[in-house]
Amino acid sequence: MKYIDEYRNHEVVKAVSQAIHKISEKYISVMEICGGQTHTILKYNFEEYLPKNITLIHGPGCPVCVTPVSIIDKAISLASRNDVVLVTFGDMLRVPGSVGDLLSAKANGKDVRMVYSPLDAVKIAGDNPEKKVVFFAVGFETTAPSNARSVIEAKKLNLNNYYLLCANMLVPPAIEALMNNKNVKIRGLLAAGHVCTVMGLKEYEIIAEKYHIPIIATGFEPLDIITGIYEAVGQIEEDRYEVVNKYSRAVSREGNLHAQKLIELVFDKTDKEWRGIGVIPQSGLKLKDEFYEFDAEKNFILDGIEVREPKDCIAGEILQGMKKPADCISFGKICNPEHPLGAPMVSPEGACAAYFRYRQVQQ
Repeated sequence: MKYIDEYRNHEVVKAVSQAIHKISEKYISVMEICGGQTHTILKYNFEEYLPKNITLIHGPGCPVCVTPVSIIDKAISLASRNDVVLVTFGDMLRVPGSVGDLLSAKANGKDVRMVYSPLDAVKIAGDNPEKKVVFFAVGFETTAPSNARSVIEAKKLNLNNYYLLCANMLVPPAIEALMNNKNVKIRGLLAAGHVCTVMGLKEYEIIAEKYHIPIIATGFEPLDIITGIYEAVGQIEEDRYEVVNKYSRAVSREGNLHAQKLIELVFDKTDKEWRGIGVIPQSGLKLKDEFYEFDAEKNFILDGIEVREPKDCIAGEILQGMKKPADCISFGKICNPEHPLGAPMVSPEGACAAYFRYRQVQQ
């Protein structure tokens, strides 16, 4: 990004933090939804910039982290078939299922491939007509348009060997689930800039009004986040609750209308399970009935898989902001990036991975 250094200027960040000190009186907690924001907060040690009465808590905004064990097990089951090529993004390869992960399946000779775009998976299907190519589609609203485009392209090419294992999640229903959880205490929210780039801000305006909470759309650089915190604190101190766009270089209120139309064309909303959290109503996407032939869950027998959650992993509580990674008895010990118990330790956006990298504990 051009002019990125300006968003990492220490003196400007320090000046905004001093302004926060001047206006901040109440004891409040602000949740950053996105795992990318969490990594910036820990990398740049935001705790030293903020008053002690402000607590930053980490939310469920890491799509890899919230992908449930059940669907990872389905992906591993599909990868074990000799007639299937399982295709996905690289950050899904080491996410643990009940037994093993996709990288282990690949090491055992199964055809598991990493791509950077679902359109690459469509090309693999076209090049390998004798194989059934399944794209494990993970992500929030950010990746949903390209996943939808892959289905449209496959249909246009009359491919009968391309399938989507859909694990796309939607952020606003998850925020509502958190706001309805009495164990989660949130006074302000930093919304994920990349999701807002696609979907805009209208959904967040409804949530802000319903729950009387300020929601600030921010980017991922230090200045983005500190100005977002300043706006949230200012609103809380004045008992206001508005949606404010602090990422205007990428986000508009309307969002990307073309991307939204792609999502609406291919997907319907559905209830989805979130790892460690449970089922959240209307929080995910599924293929519309007219795209039945591309739906992996409807075209493969995936029943009878025994799902096992690691008993010593508190990912669900971490993803809801109820606990921090260091509160987990397994953190940095039996759970580490080389041997993760849960997705938040292995994902590049995971809170546990961020704490391990920037807040290492003595082993």
